[in-house]
Amino acid sequence: MGEDKEESPKKKLRQDDPPASAASLFTDDLILEILSRLPARSVHRFKCVSRHWRDLIADPVNRKKLPQTLAGFLYNGYKSGAAWSRHFASVSGRGFPVDPSLPFIPNKYKHIVLEDTCNGLLLCACYKTPATIKDEYRYVVCNPATGRWIELPPPPQPLANRFHSTTRLAFDPAVSSHFHVLQFWQTSLVMEIYARGVDIFSSQTGAWIHRDGGLLEKITLFRSTRSVFFAGMLHLVGRLNPVNTDKESALVVLVLVDMEGKAWKTIRLPLGSSFETVGLSQGCLYYAGSTNTYFYNNNSKKNRVLSTTKITLWCLENYDSGEWVLKHSASIDEPLDRTWVDCTVFAIHPDCDTVFLVPTRGEMLACDMQHQKFVHILNLEKDNVLIYLPYIPLFSEALADADE
Repeated sequence: MGEDKEESPKKKLRQDDPPASAASLFTDDLILEILSRLPARSVHRFKCVSRHWRDLIADPVNRKKLPQTLAGFLYNGYKSGAAWSRHFASVSGRGFPVDPSLPFIPNKYKHIVLEDTCNGLLLCACYKTPATIKDEYRYVVCNPATGRWIELPPPPQPLANRFHSTTRLAFDPAVSSHFHVLQFWQTSLVMEIYARGVDIFSSQTGAWIHRDGGLLEKITLFRSTRSVFFAGMLHLVGRLNPVNTDKESALVVLVLVDMEGKAWKTIRLPLGSSFETVGLSQGCLYYAGSTNTYFYNNNSKKNRVLSTTKITLWCLENYDSGEWVLKHSASIDEPLDRTWVDCTVFAIHPDCDTVFLVPTRGEMLACDMQHQKFVHILNLEKDNVLIYLPYIPLFSEALADADE
């Protein structure tokens, strides 16, 4: 009995107390230091350890030290008369609030069109007059979480040709506070559109460079699909056009380009999908696609249309050989009131095997591919442009050469 009374309090705590009590032995600084080294998905799970941990992780001051996950999607709205609007769709309703009006950008810009996002930064095309094809614009790169922004100098090509280009943002805060903007110019030749050059802006040099050649004369880039900045190269979805049309067929590929426009490569994508998107998830490059099939229900008095959509999720397990491995597949079988409704997979969650899709205009769904579960996220604004830019908050103040 005497030995029980003299037992060390710490030893008794380790044996009898729940993990939440044991976690209370850590100081707040030590907890934040540990959490800052974990993936965002793990950080969110640790909110369940205790109320104190939950409040510590949710504290806005501590967000700057912790990894962030997907907050939602930014997208453009369009109405007649070239009037553009901007919107934010939260995927959870509890994420970091984003003001899509971007109030920190100067009032001299009357119209702002969202172009691309990459690891917390946002690329915009800003107009001083109502946005039309012939109006000039300037690119602005900003951080919505901090309000810092930078205006880019005009690219080498005429600004009026913007609608014949594909522009993407490349940024990795784990490597550098500097970013790159790549503008691929395309031209029409024999009823086909081919990329003919790329202009690359570096925030480190503050200047654009122009590059020709490489694989560009054989590539048609898909403007509506996402790009990924990974391993120092930008990855875009495109079509590799055959040189000899009698013997070869076009291939859907990933087009890889480095930040100097000197190294080019293609990786063949899995076959059989009508719509494609790529994303960086769980540290690997992923690809998701969907195939839509439509047929009439002859047994229905209304002769309704049935749709079957198959979604596939692939992982690039061998980056050097370009080997894709099928991780999950899921099917949607749903009767439709319209005769033609596409289901488009447009994004992949960065922390889990979840894809986001739009089966009809005005809706957004999330599909947990591992558990075959579909969840309705929200209704989107009407007359939206069907390009949704994933947004992950970046609380770092660093933005090379940014204006206050």
